[in-house]
Amino acid sequence: MPRVPLTRRMRAVSVPGATVEIMSGGENTALESVLEGLDDEQRAAASTLTGPLCILAGAGTGKTRAITHRIAYGVRAGVYDPHRVLAVTFTARAAAEMRSRLAGLGAPGVQARTFHAAALRQLQYFWPVIIGGQMPQLLDHKVRLLAEAAKRLRITTDRASLRDYAAEVEWAKVSTLTPEGYLARAEDGTEQREAPAGLDHRGFSRLYQAYEDIKEDRQLMDFEDVLLFTAGMLESDERVAAQVRQQYRHFVVDEYQDVSPLQQRLLDLWLGGRKELCVVGDAAQTIYSFTGATPDYLLSFRRRYPEAEVVKLIRDYRSTPEVVKLANTLLADRRPGGPTPWPTPLQLVSQRDRGRVPEITQHADDDAEAAWIAAKVREITESGIPLSEIAVLYRTNGQSQAFEQALAAAGISYQLRGSERFFSRPEVRESIAALRTSSLLAEESPDPVPEQVRGVLTSIGFTREAPSSTGAVRERWESLAALVSLAEQLAAERESGFSMREFLAELEERSAAQHAPTVEGVTLASLHSAKGLEWEAVFLAGLCEGLMPISFAQTQRELDEERRLLYVGITRAKTRLFLSSAAARHPGGRGRRKASRFLIPLRKELGLEAPAQRIAPGVGGLSVNAAARKRRAALCASCGTPLTVGTQIKRRRCENCPPRYDEQLFEHLREWRRGYAKELEVPAFMVFGDATLEAIAEHRPGTDEELLAISGIGPKKLESHGEQLKAALAEHLGRA
Repeated sequence: MPRVPLTRRMRAVSVPGATVEIMSGGENTALESVLEGLDDEQRAAASTLTGPLCILAGAGTGKTRAITHRIAYGVRAGVYDPHRVLAVTFTARAAAEMRSRLAGLGAPGVQARTFHAAALRQLQYFWPVIIGGQMPQLLDHKVRLLAEAAKRLRITTDRASLRDYAAEVEWAKVSTLTPEGYLARAEDGTEQREAPAGLDHRGFSRLYQAYEDIKEDRQLMDFEDVLLFTAGMLESDERVAAQVRQQYRHFVVDEYQDVSPLQQRLLDLWLGGRKELCVVGDAAQTIYSFTGATPDYLLSFRRRYPEAEVVKLIRDYRSTPEVVKLANTLLADRRPGGPTPWPTPLQLVSQRDRGRVPEITQHADDDAEAAWIAAKVREITESGIPLSEIAVLYRTNGQSQAFEQALAAAGISYQLRGSERFFSRPEVRESIAALRTSSLLAEESPDPVPEQVRGVLTSIGFTREAPSSTGAVRERWESLAALVSLAEQLAAERESGFSMREFLAELEERSAAQHAPTVEGVTLASLHSAKGLEWEAVFLAGLCEGLMPISFAQTQRELDEERRLLYVGITRAKTRLFLSSAAARHPGGRGRRKASRFLIPLRKELGLEAPAQRIAPGVGGLSVNAAARKRRAALCASCGTPLTVGTQIKRRRCENCPPRYDEQLFEHLREWRRGYAKELEVPAFMVFGDATLEAIAEHRPGTDEELLAISGIGPKKLESHGEQLKAALAEHLGRA
C-alpha cells in the first residue's frame, strides 16, 4: 500500500476496497485544515498515513496532537475507516483524552483503549463462542489470593511482602514466564533479578504456582491473564484472529517505550504480519522497567521494519528554555559506554520565551524543606498562578506527609494524586444526578452548556466566588468548580454545537476511565504518577541520596532508570522549577544526608557551588573552618563528598558512587597491563594501579599532556610506559 504524505497535488490513494482521491489547494480546504497549526515535524507525522511509522517524541513536543491529527486526517481523507482504527494507550485517562480530542476533530468512532481494555473487550466477545461457558471473573487484587497461597506453603507474610510478591507475579506474567520458566531463567543466570521479600527463586516459583492453582480452581483471572488469554485465543484459533484483523486495519501505540513482552506479543497477533502500525515514544521516558516494560521494541523498530518512516519531535512547547536546558543537561551527564546501553537522547529545543532560572536549594531537615515549599507556593499564587497549576513531586508516597502538614498549616488546599477518586466524591455524584435530572429541560434552553451547568450546580451550593474557609467546605466547592470548568473547556474545544446530553456522556466516560477534571489545589504526587501531566510550577522535593536515586538502585541499569525518572519530573514544569533536598530527616538531626548526585551537573549548568554536606542541626549553614577545609579537600566528582582515601582521590569518586568510566575500555586496559607487566616481569600494580586505569578509561587521554594530567602518571611513568599505553588506547578506540 503506498504512503500518503502531505502533498500540494492530487493523488489517488489505494485502500482496501476503495480508491479515494485526495484533493489539494482550494478544493481541499476542509481536509488541509486538519493539519493547520502543526509544525513541520508534526505535519510530517500526521500526513504519513500508511506503512510503519515511528514517532520519536520528546516531552512536551505535542505527540498526542500529532497522532490525533494523523488519525483525523486519515479519516477525512477516506484512507481510514474510523471503526477500523485501534489506538492503544497505557492509561484509561489517556485513552479518554484521545477519544475526546478525536471527537473534537470530527473523527468519532475511533477505538482508543488501553491494552487491557481492548483485550478484555475481545475476550468477552469471543469467549462464549470459542471456549463456551462463563468467562472467569476478573480479580481486582492479587494480595488476598497470594496470602492464601503463602499460607498453604507455610510461608510467613506481612502486608509489605505480599505487595512484593504481587509485583513479582505481575513482572513474571508480562515477561511471559510461567512458574517453571521463571525458575529456569533465574537458575541459568539469564535474568539477574533478586527474588522478592526474602524468598529464594525456587520458593517464589512454588508460591507463584500455588497462586495460579487457586485462581484456576475458583474460575478467576487477573489483569495479566486478560492479555495472556486473548493472545492464546488469537494464536490457537485462526477464525478469531482473522475476524479481529478484519475489524482493525490500522494501529497506533502511544508510549511505546513502555510496552512489555506480553503486550508486544498481543500487538503482533493483532497485526498478523501487516505493517499498518504507528508507534510513538521516547526512550528517555522509560520509567516502568520494574513492571516488565522495555524500550527495546521502540529502539529496534527500524530493524524490524527497515522501510519505516521515522519522525523526531524535538520542539518543546511546554517548558521554557531554562527548564529544557536543565533536562537536556541531566541526560547528557550520563555518558554512553559500558555493558549497559544508553541510547542517544533527543535534544529538546524550547519554543517558548525565556523564563525564570530554576532554583536548587538545600534545607536543614524535611520539615524545613516542606515549610519553605509552602511559603514558595503562597508566593507563586500571589503572582497569579492558580493552585491547580502547582505540583510537589517526590520519589516515594511516604514523603507526602510533611508536605501535607506544611500546606495545611499554611491554609493552602491540596489534592493527593492516587487517593480518593474524583467521581467517587459525594458532591460529584450529587452533581451528576442533578445534571441528569435537569437534562431534558436543559436541551430546550437557549443558554450555552457551561451556563446551564453553572445554573444547576448553583442550586446545590455552587457560587462564583470561592469560599474563604478551608477544609470540607472548600473541597466541596472545588469539586463543583471543576465540573463547571470542564463544561467551559469542552464547549470551547468542540467545533459544532455542544449539548448537555454530550456533556453527560463525557462525564460518564470520564467516570469509567477515572479521568478527573482539574481540581483547584496543589497536586501532591509521586514522580511515577506524574507521567503524562504538566503544571506551570513544579517542586521536585527530597532529592537526596537514598531517595533519588532510591537506595535499592544499585546496578547501572537501575541508576539509569532513576535518572530518567528525575528527567520526567523536570519536564513536567512549564515555567517555574524548584529542586530541593534536606540534610536531615528530623529537626535537630545531624545533617548527614547528601544531596542527589544528579544535582551536580545541574548545579554546574546553573553556575552554583556544590552544597555543604555537613549542616549544623537546625542551621543549614557551614562553619567558616569547615568551609575552608572543604575548599582544600579533593571532592567526589559525582556527589561532591570530600575525599580522604588515596585511591578514592585518584578515582575522584567515593565508594558509594557508581563509576563514570568506560567499563569496556577499563577491562581492555587491565588485560593489556597484565600482559605488559608479564613481559617486564614486574607486578601489574607497578605499571599502573586500578585507580589510574579507571581515570584513563574515564578521560581517554590522547596526548602526553593529557596523560600527565591523570593522577598516578608522572614524567617517569610516562617515559617508561607512555608509548605502550597510547598504543593500547588506540587499539581499543580503533575497534570501537
